[in-house]
Amino acid sequence: MPKTLKISEDLSATALRGWARRCGNGRAALRAYAIANALDGLNRAEAARLAGLERQALRDAVLRYNAEGVDGLFDRPKGHRPEWLTEAEQAVLADVVYRGPDPAVDGVCTWTCEALAVWISERFGKTMHPDSVGRLLRRMGLSRQKARQVHPRADVKAQQQFKKKTCATP
Repeated sequence: MPKTLKISEDLSATALRGWARRCGNGRAALRAYAIANALDGLNRAEAARLAGLERQALRDAVLRYNAEGVDGLFDRPKGHRPEWLTEAEQAVLADVVYRGPDPAVDGVCTWTCEALAVWISERFGKTMHPDSVGRLLRRMGLSRQKARQVHPRADVKAQQQFKKKTCATP
């Protein structure tokens, strides 16, 4: 014969329903309504059904309510996957992006997400998709804006001469 789970009576069913109306969190309110229904004398299955919960969900809510009070009725924060690059590696990446590429060493004139993905795999031995590199750069506070490309063997004198010819006023 299973033991019945006692519900803490810190708050009455009416007070619990009032808290549920004011709490501002729908899922926590559903749990509070289910517990209030059970406190009113309904069996657990019926109390859960009226609140839109399963009987097991009501049991879990009662355990958390008994242990933590109404704070236990809120959802727990979800865990997140750890960052693929450590903070030190992200700092190195940011430094490389700010300095810009060296065409002789890096083989590119400007950093693109694809080029950075190749650089990350060579430097840190971790593979990243270029889209993931773009998301990482945005999280680091860097934007996709970049300076106009300059060819490493560009002739600055010829460019200035060209600008003077085209911008001359008649």
